[in-house]
Amino acid sequence: MSAIITLSLLAILVLYLGLFKARNALLPVSLLGLVSTLVLFVIQWEGQAVPLYSGMVLFDHYAIAFSVLCVLLTILVLLLSKNYFDAGSTHIAEYYALILFSLTGALLVTSFHNLAMLFIGIEIMSVALYILAGIRKKDFASNEAALKYFLMGAFSTGFLLFGVALLYGASGSFDLAEIKDYVVSNPQAVSPLFYGGILLLLVGLAFKVGAAPFHFWAPDVYDGAPILITTFMITVVKTAAFAGFLRLFYFCFVPLQDFWMPALLVMTVVTLFIGNITALVQSSFKRMLAYSSISHAGYMLFAIVAVGPSSSEAVLIYAAAYSLASVVAFGTLILVKRATGSDHFEAFNGLAKKNPYLSLALTVAMLSLAGIPLTAGFIGKFMMFSGVLADYQILLVVLAVLNAAIGIFYYFRVIVAMYFRPLDRDQLVVNGYYKTVLVVAILATLLLGIYPAWITGLV
Repeated sequence: MSAIITLSLLAILVLYLGLFKARNALLPVSLLGLVSTLVLFVIQWEGQAVPLYSGMVLFDHYAIAFSVLCVLLTILVLLLSKNYFDAGSTHIAEYYALILFSLTGALLVTSFHNLAMLFIGIEIMSVALYILAGIRKKDFASNEAALKYFLMGAFSTGFLLFGVALLYGASGSFDLAEIKDYVVSNPQAVSPLFYGGILLLLVGLAFKVGAAPFHFWAPDVYDGAPILITTFMITVVKTAAFAGFLRLFYFCFVPLQDFWMPALLVMTVVTLFIGNITALVQSSFKRMLAYSSISHAGYMLFAIVAVGPSSSEAVLIYAAAYSLASVVAFGTLILVKRATGSDHFEAFNGLAKKNPYLSLALTVAMLSLAGIPLTAGFIGKFMMFSGVLADYQILLVVLAVLNAAIGIFYYFRVIVAMYFRPLDRDQLVVNGYYKTVLVVAILATLLLGIYPAWITGLV
């Protein structure tokens, strides 16, 4: 819990730095605080995992592994913020503070042991993002993204909270251990209220992870929000939401799998097809990544459809692979859009001639998102498919392979633009912070793709 407290105090400190116009100290202080949070998590790893504060949170290896991943991804996102803001930009301290507050909520979602804490964590994570999505007050697309995200987020919160209330009405507790005991003790005598609560929680969490048919907010919000905020939402927020989703369903609802699994299975198939087919027809690289994030949510739902002991490892590896590739993709997009003013595929034409290393990094990221061997994305898809095959969901795997083939087509569009569509253009300036992010993310992608065992034993 000391890591959560440190992170909260860090966000307040950043606000004070903004109040005293210490603009140059915002990034170093934020990074130093995040590194301190990592150290605290590493120290906590060896400790005994017991529920804290009357069973509200549990920092076991599962929670710590996902929390460390979220913190590392936030560090990469903040490194991309160097030179992202113009000299006359305001609200920079608010950017950093709100990202840190949202990260605090994400860490609570990964470590909740009480449904009240799940709700609180999701709200802390989401409320900060409502503001961040619309923080560019003069940008109509940013305002639209904030409004849509707020309305849909409030709507989904209603489903989530109603589901929590029904579970409490049936089991008499918000605590996960007591809810599990209620289900395990006599699965045949579970109250109808409990079944209704599961369905409402499924709807609410599907909204948060951007799964179809509750995905309709995601493309417009991801497209309209500032690229830096989209990067955070599509990596850290999605990772934390899936960690909370899996923890709840694996810990409490496995004995009732025959009830909720068919609905989740249909949701998974619809998510895959809507995400991939819609991404296929996009002309904007950013919007393509937004729709592809929906399809990746479908792949990560595999771990819950075939929920079991290996599901946590599969989600951790897939989330890490997807997030690292997305950070590289959006980082490159920031540089290209800054130079050309466009986020369309044509803006990448001829990039390999002037910026070969940047193009190579983006190529590796696209290959990982497509699930090509020797990348982390391949290992993630392999583990997801293996888990579903072990559960004899053969048709789901066939449909997933078909969708993966569709994904290869639209991911390769940007590779073709960089290498096979020459254009006389200026070389992009890549500062040291961006180089660090690209090198770290690509090396981690390749290392995880070649030697995944270093992470598979963590949870």
